[in-house]
Amino acid sequence: MTKLSVNINKFATLRNARGGNNPNLTKVATDCEAFGAQGITVHPRPDERHIRYADTRKLSKLVKTEFNVEGNPTPSFVDLVLETKPTQVTLVPDAPDAMTSNAGWDCIKNESFLVNVIERFKAAGIRTSVFIDPIPDQIRASKQTGTDRIELYTENFARLYQSGEKEKGVKPYAKASEIASELNIGLNAGHDLDLHNLRYFKENMVNLLEVSIGHALICDALYLGLHNTIAAYLNQLKTQA
Repeated sequence: MTKLSVNINKFATLRNARGGNNPNLTKVATDCEAFGAQGITVHPRPDERHIRYADTRKLSKLVKTEFNVEGNPTPSFVDLVLETKPTQVTLVPDAPDAMTSNAGWDCIKNESFLVNVIERFKAAGIRTSVFIDPIPDQIRASKQTGTDRIELYTENFARLYQSGEKEKGVKPYAKASEIASELNIGLNAGHDLDLHNLRYFKENMVNLLEVSIGHALICDALYLGLHNTIAAYLNQLKTQA
């Protein structure tokens, strides 16, 4: 079964907007796990506009499922990951002023940089994943970096799905999953996956190990409640008979 990792960044955005500690992120993470989530994802950025480095340190001691820390591998981020030793680090090439992640790595141009960073994380026993677009040459190039997994950037799929072109949207991702499987690279996915498109996406992937979902899941929770929402997402990931 494909695992669900809940990205709790938006809970931190809500907390930071008011100050104080409401909602309490450690309780949010603990509740998500109790409600069935198989992982917790955080994406600390340099300006700490949502998840803070201090949050990451606290959560690293509390998360009982898989802890996934995403981010651009700047020196301070690398130090944070080596200190907290999450289950997985997902390398994302986002600019400091980016509202959200909006592109995958060019693993060809950045091969030597990624090799060096990934070697440091793997030496510390941390599973690595590289955020990447569904481009065959890039997936093949990711193999040369030594990464354990790739995470497919799924915004384009979600956009085409919403416009009624789901077959066109999923085709490059299905091909990407086949290539990753042939290369023995683990496969994750994330960005704009939601209750409407998640099952279709999952059913067209080969060996999809994990999805990381935050914004849509938290929006749904405003109406359905967090417990019911996590259950609904897990249901979309179940293999159908």
